[in-house]
Amino acid sequence: MAESYVLEMRNVSKAFPGVQALSDVTFKVRPGTVHALMGENGAGKSTLMKCLFGIYKPDEGDIYLNGDKVAINSSKDALNHGISMIHQELHPVPHRNVMENIWLGRFPMTGFWPLKFVNEKQMAADTLRLFRELDIDIDPRARTGALSVSKIQSLEIVKAVSYHSKVIVMDEPTSSLTGNEVEHLFSIMNRLRSQGVSIVYISHKMEEILRISDDVTIMRDGKYVGTWQAGELTTDLIITRMVGRDLTERYPERTNMPGETRMQVRQLSSSNPKSFQNVSFELRKGEILGIGGLVGAQRTELVEALFGLRPVASGTISINGKPVKIKSPSDAKKNNMALLTEERRVTGIFPVLSVYENTVIANLQRYQNWAFLLNERRGIEDAR
Repeated sequence: MAESYVLEMRNVSKAFPGVQALSDVTFKVRPGTVHALMGENGAGKSTLMKCLFGIYKPDEGDIYLNGDKVAINSSKDALNHGISMIHQELHPVPHRNVMENIWLGRFPMTGFWPLKFVNEKQMAADTLRLFRELDIDIDPRARTGALSVSKIQSLEIVKAVSYHSKVIVMDEPTSSLTGNEVEHLFSIMNRLRSQGVSIVYISHKMEEILRISDDVTIMRDGKYVGTWQAGELTTDLIITRMVGRDLTERYPERTNMPGETRMQVRQLSSSNPKSFQNVSFELRKGEILGIGGLVGAQRTELVEALFGLRPVASGTISINGKPVKIKSPSDAKKNNMALLTEERRVTGIFPVLSVYENTVIANLQRYQNWAFLLNERRGIEDAR
């Protein structure tokens, strides 16, 4: 008896100017399974899924759902066909509450035209019902912007289920989660799988792939390499098929030799007694220093304090052997420090400005002329 598939993408190709992103790719998903989609960065995984979700239109190829050919020209078409996608970068409406984000554009209404109103009681009841089904504990009326990344991700899963989706694409869902949060996500995925939902799971984390997946499809350079049952694979086999060759050295010997101490932090404590206390470390020239810890360990708060974004109560910071006072980002800049923020889109860039303006904004004095106007030509040249 022939294998049945809930989803088939046949001979899909997609090109962008100067780049052949997908070449004759075939992808098949069995009902009620977790199907991992793997490949190196640039292999075409996200592009293929964006073709499935109607964000991109394939140049060639067809999509079949339960054996029937379908046309997906927009994300709305995909949702109407029972396909949902949870993107790697989550974009809820931060100032609206949880249930409003879930039912956005589909609010239950009450009353009669022209006096119709949002039925918040019904919306809350529907939200709580879905939360109970998936064992999710979130206040439906909580402001979404105040939630953790893991809870926003749970919200997105609930939204997908609310569309009665039979195929849910998850793009790097565990990239920002702690171990406990990953376990909770997997329990939700197992519940969905038991209900007959198929999940396309994009991840680079081999151990998670081998643990949660039923099938694994590997792509390389925009092309389909093959599909295997997860039980047939090992981490080494996956890596070999992803890169197309055997890797003799997965962890090459480090030859870097850090130099003298550049930054020295001693007994640094936050003004907030619930935040970091008595932190000490040294950073040497040419060294990468990792700061680890679970969510809530105050890693981000520490880095922001070093850059002058948060007040400190005590402790010292020395740069090149000299004590410095860093009470603002301006002080940090004067000491040749820079900060790449955790939430790039929220606190790292100005989305309404151009690429060149974002590039030069930290050093405007360099690009101002005698009238304090920006020298756009010079800024664009440096940005390039």
